[in-house]
Amino acid sequence: MLKQVPNILTFGRLALTILVLVMLLYLPYANNRTLLLDTAFTIFVIAGLTDIADGPIARKLKVASKFGRMLDPLADKVLVCGAFVCFAIIAEPEMLFHWSKTTLNIIRWSVAAVLIAREGYVTILRHVMEARGVDFRAVASGKIKMLIQSFAIGTVIIKAAHVPTATWGHYFTVITFAVMLIITVISGLTATRRISKKQNRRGI
Repeated sequence: MLKQVPNILTFGRLALTILVLVMLLYLPYANNRTLLLDTAFTIFVIAGLTDIADGPIARKLKVASKFGRMLDPLADKVLVCGAFVCFAIIAEPEMLFHWSKTTLNIIRWSVAAVLIAREGYVTILRHVMEARGVDFRAVASGKIKMLIQSFAIGTVIIKAAHVPTATWGHYFTVITFAVMLIITVISGLTATRRISKKQNRRGI
């Protein structure tokens, strides 16, 4: 049973992720936005803690596997991409920079598109390399990317819940999004370089 703990944590994170996404989509209809968003943020943090815990537990129990290496990043991608798609659907975050609704919608969907493109691209790379027997587990750049993306998600939720009209909140969110996009693109390029290096070493 202990050997299944890492996978149980990962499946639990998927379940919590779906719950958070449903709560975000329900936001436009909520009577108490603050309570709903605070609850969603709490669940989001719990999901993040399972992400931190499952890897070390798998290594300590010596049950790290190809299945785990594939499932764990998939859960992360569902959380990140799903959250930003939900943000685009419910028109969050709000920005009071005299931008039109059309401009804001383009920005939100563009952010979601960049994240989906990067995650889809790296997922394909991971499947191809794992199918060839190459270990393509997460590295530092990917972990930093996930940390920044999670911080951005939390920023949007907290802003919408507690400082929806604060000027500093708008600037903070824009800066966070910019940093996140830069790190996301860099991590995608890093994954491409990893492929090249591994192929050269193996003569692929």
